[in-house]
Amino acid sequence: MVSHSSDDARGSLYIVATPIGNLDDFSKRAEQTLRDVDYIAAEDTRHTRRLLNHFAIEAKLFSIHDHNEKDKAGYVASLLDEGKNVALVSDAGTPLISDPGYHVVHALRGKGHKVVPIPGACALVSALCASGLPTDQFFFAGFVPAKSKGRCDLFESWKKQTGTVVFYESTHRIYDSIADVQKVYGEDAQLVLAREVTKTFETFLSGTATEILAMFDADANQLRGEFVVMLSFTQESGNEVELEAKRILTILLEDLPVKQAAAMAAKLTGEKKNYLYKMALEMQNQA
Repeated sequence: MVSHSSDDARGSLYIVATPIGNLDDFSKRAEQTLRDVDYIAAEDTRHTRRLLNHFAIEAKLFSIHDHNEKDKAGYVASLLDEGKNVALVSDAGTPLISDPGYHVVHALRGKGHKVVPIPGACALVSALCASGLPTDQFFFAGFVPAKSKGRCDLFESWKKQTGTVVFYESTHRIYDSIADVQKVYGEDAQLVLAREVTKTFETFLSGTATEILAMFDADANQLRGEFVVMLSFTQESGNEVELEAKRILTILLEDLPVKQAAAMAAKLTGEKKNYLYKMALEMQNQA
């Protein structure tokens, strides 16, 4: 239920999660919140109107999307100051998770407004919990760059990442993205791709990048839909790289200062010079 606190007559902003495919995932609390608020701020008003019509919800809609949310933050604040309650929704799932809304929430929090989460569907969490990959630590990267060079640079930066890495990808770029994963990691990453989560053709594909690409080649239907891509890196591979770097640095540090030893080790191993420099300093401090 939408309500005001007794000591603040201002309205509240409700962050309302909506279904990502299966309409039965829409919670009663979320439905009631959208019925009760004075306004609904939607990523795409036409898309949200269809959801509201399905549940016979009447509401005043206005748009908040990537291109206007900074400007709209002041408008939302003015509505709350008037005692109005506003719900923020995205096209699907939990707002702000690779969707608009951050600038609005950040601005309202800064002004002391009440922001209330109404939890529900989220493709990231739904896919990860059913993936079979480690869930004790994970890193969410949102959508990765559209160009191969940007993707490969980003994938390279994950080589020291602990836990499972998760990102979103579209049907148009999924093949090229997995090909770039193969280029960067070879067989050293275990992948799970969740396709069309909660929808009729929900599918989970598991394997190395090479194996996933083979699945795509064998069945083009597996390229259709929206994807949550999850990567888990083989711990043995990471340990071997670190041990080899330490072995090389140990030898070089006998005759070279730290900076030169790190530069030489970078040429020999292909690792980042800054990473090896820090490792060399730690080794010297422990000696």
